[in-house]
Amino acid sequence: MSDEALKVQCTDGDWQLAGPAAGGFGLVNDFLGYLADRNYSPQTRRAYAFDLLAFARWLHGEGVALDEVDTDVLLRFLTACREAVLPGRPGGNVFSIRDGRNVGYAPTTINRRLAAISAMFAFRQMRDPGTRNPAPSGRHARSVSRTPRTGLLAHVAKPRSRSPLRLREPRRLPRGLTARESTELLASFRTWRDRAIAGLMLLSGLRSAEVLGLDVRDVDIARRWVRVIGKGDKERRVPIDHDVAGAIQTYLLVERPETDASALFVVAKGPNRGQRLSAAGLRTIFRYHRGKAGVPAGHPHALRHSFGTALAEAGVDLSVIQALMGHDHVDSSAAYIHLAPSYLREEFDAARSRLRART
Repeated sequence: MSDEALKVQCTDGDWQLAGPAAGGFGLVNDFLGYLADRNYSPQTRRAYAFDLLAFARWLHGEGVALDEVDTDVLLRFLTACREAVLPGRPGGNVFSIRDGRNVGYAPTTINRRLAAISAMFAFRQMRDPGTRNPAPSGRHARSVSRTPRTGLLAHVAKPRSRSPLRLREPRRLPRGLTARESTELLASFRTWRDRAIAGLMLLSGLRSAEVLGLDVRDVDIARRWVRVIGKGDKERRVPIDHDVAGAIQTYLLVERPETDASALFVVAKGPNRGQRLSAAGLRTIFRYHRGKAGVPAGHPHALRHSFGTALAEAGVDLSVIQALMGHDHVDSSAAYIHLAPSYLREEFDAARSRLRART
């Protein structure tokens, strides 16, 4: 099936399926409109749109209508995702050193798609109680995870129900950059805008969406604070480094184009000059500088991980790390302790010294 038969387009902030075959997937667009009515963020609605686009394209290629989807169809879709040959993966007996796979999407991607599909059919069932959600759900179709959380508050966490229509996800520690990688990546940025963006991620721990969502009024350069709207529309205030504050000030005074846009970071040139910098534009910037600096791991989120690791190595309290990084649960912050080898080594050596003193 040609990709032009079904595609995602954004019109005035509304994400919808479009193309010649979109008429058969009105439920998808109704569901995306429902998410907008519930005030889901544009990034979340975009993610749902592309996950459901993958499902719609597969259904169209298989000749299956949305009304004909049952659990068996979903299992076939799961298998297709696991066996798909992706660009850059030759398949056969060639396996990736990074994740050990030679075909198929990552379990996280597949589970996210299945969750979007389940939510869409739950919306249909809410709207029309006579229909059935083909995704296994309910008390009898779910299994309960005995250890949904680990760490300090595991004993008070409530068990989470898990659908059997999901893949097991390997738990990997987030990867930050080494000091050398961070230095080389930052040195490759030439504009004050790009330096300020990278600095907010590396030295204040902001997510990509949080940086792109900043308005000029959110930054207090004199007091070195920035107001951040994070996941779930949660607001927090984060201190910023002296050098980053200076980069932002220089960018605003010297480099930022004249525009009526409220956005802090805007496109510097081209037909979209003066408009808010998009996620695609940010990815393009980092893709170019990763290659220029020779730091293939230099993704935006790696800078945030580096910030969390630096805080853990400095012995910062977990509650402070949680507040600075905008984590909902302290377990997310505790993961960075595992990324701080010097901190772990110091604690291990101190414990061994205490044990030797007892004997």
